[in-house]
Amino acid sequence: MEEKSYKEYLNQITTFIFDVDGVLTDGTVTVTTSGEMLRTMSIKDGYALKTAIDKGYHVCIISGGSNEGVRKRLEGLGITDIYLGAHNKIDQLHTYLEQEGLQLENALYMGDDIPDFPVMKLVGMPCCPQDAVPEIKGISKYVSHKNGGKGAARDVIEQVLKVQGKWNGSFDAKYD
Repeated sequence: MEEKSYKEYLNQITTFIFDVDGVLTDGTVTVTTSGEMLRTMSIKDGYALKTAIDKGYHVCIISGGSNEGVRKRLEGLGITDIYLGAHNKIDQLHTYLEQEGLQLENALYMGDDIPDFPVMKLVGMPCCPQDAVPEIKGISKYVSHKNGGKGAARDVIEQVLKVQGKWNGSFDAKYD
């Protein structure tokens, strides 16, 4: 049987699910003298996440990390389904899909490391940043040319929205 191109899966996506560390951040943590852990996120990823929400897509975050600064940033983009401190990502995935009435085959999940593996095996469109670990790259239908925290989320969101004719391609669009 011939393997489908990843682009053939993009039309069925209604739901974006992202890990945080290594996907929405570059996977590094700056630790201050007071012990605060600072992360860096891409403004371009933020724009794409907000655009996906504004266009009616479901956006969910499932992360093992529990940084409240991350929650504030994501809530500021309009994301309401944020599961931090998720040690069993499969449970969170099923809870989210069930409460929203969504299907696995319509979900895109972007992860970068071993804790993402079980969830990525279940969704219709598993994908990862360029700098993901080999095991995750091996099960991904799409590997972004962008690294985590450097536009990988924007890359997949933009591709899905473009294929579905929903990307803001026009400069006359209204921006706040």
